[in-house]
Parts: sequence; C-alpha cells; structure tokens
Amino acid sequence: MEQKPPILSWQSGALFLVPAFLFIAVFLLFPFVWIFYLSFTNQTLLGANAANPQFVGFENYARLFDFDSWLNRGQFGSALFITAQFVIGSALIGQVALGLALAIVFFRRKGILRELVYVLVIFAWIIPDVVVAFSWVAFLNRDEGTFNAILSRLGFGRPDWQLEHALLSVILFNTWRGTAFSMLLFSSALATIPPSYLETAEVAGASAFQKLRDILLPLLQGHILTDLILITLWTFNTFSIFLLTAGGPAYRTEVVSIYTYRIAFQFFDFGQGAAIAVVVMLINLALALIYLILLRRQSVYT
Repeated sequence: MEQKPPILSWQSGALFLVPAFLFIAVFLLFPFVWIFYLSFTNQTLLGANAANPQFVGFENYARLFDFDSWLNRGQFGSALFITAQFVIGSALIGQVALGLALAIVFFRRKGILRELVYVLVIFAWIIPDVVVAFSWVAFLNRDEGTFNAILSRLGFGRPDWQLEHALLSVILFNTWRGTAFSMLLFSSALATIPPSYLETAEVAGASAFQKLRDILLPLLQGHILTDLILITLWTFNTFSIFLLTAGGPAYRTEVVSIYTYRIAFQFFDFGQGAAIAVVVMLINLALALIYLILLRRQSVYT
C-alpha cells in the first residue's frame, strides 16, 4: 500500500519562515521605522543635538516644503525637478527606448556586428562605477576629451560639457551605462514570440513598421511596463552621477539622492536627511503603484 508523505504542521512551516522574517525585520523594517522616527527629531552628528535630540514634529518636513524658496538651486524642490528631468531623459527616453530599439534592430539577426554590439553594451553595464565615471570625465574634457576632438574636426567647436551642458552630460552618461539591462530584457522577450506570427505577417505582405506596430509592440507591452518600473526606480535613486559632477556646477545636477547625501552626510543634519528619505520612499512607492496598476490593467485587457 502506497504511503503518503508526512504533512508538516503549520507550526513547523512557520519555523522555517522565521529566518526570513528576521532578515526582513532587521534589514528592512527596523531601518524604515528608525528613519521615520529620526525625521521627527533634530538629530545631528555634531553639537548639542547629537547627544540629546529633541522631538520637533513636522518641522523638518515644513522646511522641505517651504514654497517661498522651494525651487531655488540647492533646495528640495529644485532637486526633485532636476531628478524628474534626469529620469525622463535617462530612463524613459534613453535606456528604455534605446534598449528596445537595439533589441528590435538585432532581433533574428546573426553575425559579428550583433555580437560586438551586445558585448560592448553589456561591458558598459558591468564595469565599476568609478571606472565609468573617470572614463566619462576624460571623454567629455573640454580641451583633451575625445568627444570634443571629434566635434572640433566636424566644425562644432569645443563646448565645456560639464559646465555648459551638465545635466545633458549626466543623462548621456547614465543612458550609456544602463541601456544593457533594457536591451537584454527585451531581447529575451522577443525570443519568446512564436516565429509563425511574423512569418504569417510576411506572407500577408506586412511591412516592417506594420509588424512592429501590430505584433511586436503589443506582445511586449507587459515587458515594457516591467522595464519602466525597474529603470525608473533605479534611475530615481541612482547616486553614480555624483562621481561625475558631485551635483554641480551650482547644484545643476543635484538629483534627490545627492541632495539627501549633502544634507545628511555633509551637513550632518540627520533629522532633515531622514525626512527627505521618507518623502523619497513615498515617491518611489507611488511610482511603483502607478506602474503596477497599469501592468494589471494591461494583463486584464490581454
């Protein structure tokens, strides 16, 4: 007679989950609660408030949203506005669109050119941030940089990219850095599309644009939204551009992550820094929820 495998009790099952719950509590829940608590204090690293911080209520949040100076350079509103431009230019227009374009261009293609492009794009993604930043500082150098050497040969002069076009420089830097993830994700998604779909369209006389519009893009909608979720959140919180410009010149590339670093770890105002972190977490949560709602609606309609 066949013996049935023993069934674990719920107590035994819960015991196996304890390590995971402890990990989540120690590394996720406790830091969040602690930061939330600090945001209501005037905790600092130095001075009288370092040893005896006081509860200040919503004072830190009121300072963040002081609309009289909110959009001035070096203030929270300005950092949010710069971050929005950086995310739209680097994540949405740059990484997602460029990654999708590369994946479609080399879809169902073979040869050395495809392999070379994939190797170069992935190489740009995996090398360390410090190496990438140093390379781009040298690449964009006004007098000796490779980019300006090419532009001057074409008659466009030698602009000072990190001074005159600072935000555009970091957008290009981050796009070049992060396109590989989108390209690999979309390449994997394209590989799951049955070849018969495209073969049938070719027999029917569909053009390349029609196949893109009516077959590829509709089938990639879920993957595009997933990529948007991840790339937007990663770009919104990236700190790597600090290595390129440190938020300058004159705060023109100071995104929210660099602004938080400046307040918390250069001015040592931990209470204010914690308030910024709480607001940033809420923004991240709102962005994720918007994308997840769109993703759920898309899955329902398909």
